[in-house]
Amino acid sequence: MATVTEKKKASAPKKLQHPKEQYMFWFENMLLQRRFEEKSGQLYGQQKIRGFCHLYIGQEACSSGAVSALKKGDKYITAYRDHGIPLALGTSPNAIMAELYGKKTGTTKGKGGSMHIFDKEVGFVGGHGIVGGQIPLGAGLAFAEKYNKTDNLCICYFGDGAIRQGSFHETLNMAMSWKLPVIFVVENNGYAMGTSVARSSNVTELYTLGEAYDIPSEPVDGMSVEAIHEAVSRAADRARKGEGPTFLEFRTYRYRGHSMSDPQKYRSKEEVEEYKHRDPIEQIRAVILENKIATEEDLENIDKKVKEIVAESVQFAEESEWPDPKEAYTDVYVESDYPFVMD
Repeated sequence: MATVTEKKKASAPKKLQHPKEQYMFWFENMLLQRRFEEKSGQLYGQQKIRGFCHLYIGQEACSSGAVSALKKGDKYITAYRDHGIPLALGTSPNAIMAELYGKKTGTTKGKGGSMHIFDKEVGFVGGHGIVGGQIPLGAGLAFAEKYNKTDNLCICYFGDGAIRQGSFHETLNMAMSWKLPVIFVVENNGYAMGTSVARSSNVTELYTLGEAYDIPSEPVDGMSVEAIHEAVSRAADRARKGEGPTFLEFRTYRYRGHSMSDPQKYRSKEEVEEYKHRDPIEQIRAVILENKIATEEDLENIDKKVKEIVAESVQFAEESEWPDPKEAYTDVYVESDYPFVMD
């Protein structure tokens, strides 16, 4: 039978590894992404948002943990599942929602839509639609930071399907040869577009691919914002010391399909529910409550505030104007009088 001391130990709250304010930031930051994406899914069903739409629900720790570990001036680049990172960085939800609507008040004037959010002010260098196309761009951004001696770095995200691209291997080779300040992150949500890693690769421990180029590589619990913060912090320290890139495999999970048009027939409902028991937001909620950082009422108020922010973004998008058709010819070339631009 357990002693009184043992019982107390068993029920003791998890020891905080970070300041209390950090946990509150993570909770609100991830919750904003979750509520924004839930609303985006609803609006897509109402045909308010059209085209392709890839939701980040379940993967919020991958963005929030990195943002808390890096500093202003660092650059972020990712693929087309790109709403979460700019929200984590502080891009206006109004501007992101307006972009999803295709309105001129959007982050890219309504020209990019869901897959091409961009915000230079917070260091977000875009969502990119070509699978793996952002990987060499991420290394290029890191090269620019090194060349200009800024002490900044680039964190480059891509999915588990993108590591089948040749550009992944070419880029890792050059980045390590030149010791570029870049953190390569594969958000391994298990299924790429709809085929499991086990069916598409002989190598299922994806982080080991970086070891072929002598790049320090490690797997990270992508459902734990704390684990991500710590792994990115280590990688950032290495990059700023001039020691080159790190390759991290965030083992995460998306609760929704690859895109809004995905019927998700390749996985079971039981599997999805199993991952929801490890939900990154609920993990942080539990830590906050167990350590009495905030009360349940406090967290409910934060949720209410976040829902109001999202509702405001929808109203902003609804009331914003459509871009003028002539805008199709602007922001295409640097030279305003480029001869192939039609009036």
